[in-house]
Amino acid sequence: MRILFMCTANSCRSILSEALFNHLAPAGFEAVSSGSFPKGQVLPRSLTTLQRAGIATTGLSSKGNDAFVDNPPDIVITVCDRAAGEACPVWFGPALKSHWGLEDPSEVRGSEAQINTAFDATLAQIERRCRAFLALPFATLDADDLQRELNRIGTL
Repeated sequence: MRILFMCTANSCRSILSEALFNHLAPAGFEAVSSGSFPKGQVLPRSLTTLQRAGIATTGLSSKGNDAFVDNPPDIVITVCDRAAGEACPVWFGPALKSHWGLEDPSEVRGSEAQINTAFDATLAQIERRCRAFLALPFATLDADDLQRELNRIGTL
């Protein structure tokens, strides 16, 4: 099963989601990420946050949706924060879609400790959601059930 995490710039929240999901996922599951307006580079603090958590960062890159034209995902999860007024990207295809909004830790201003705390909190929220997703009984879920579960997980 292929999961696409999407955000606006594909430099922070979607990157954190891709890396953490792949860190936790068993064989047969893969996460990728993209942005509607990719920044072209991963935010360095995203990489250091992942490294501090012991999560591999090799191969992470900021890219657009065109990177997946030949290998589309089964599920698309947007992680932009509607409350912040962001334009949330949309994937037009047969994939199941859900919104798991996350506040953007790169917008936090303050001391290094405060910024690190924001990034760590975002990573912890992503971990809760990924673990809930990976705990689903996929063999017994039809598409409608999976859609309901995806939407429920987005509220955790």
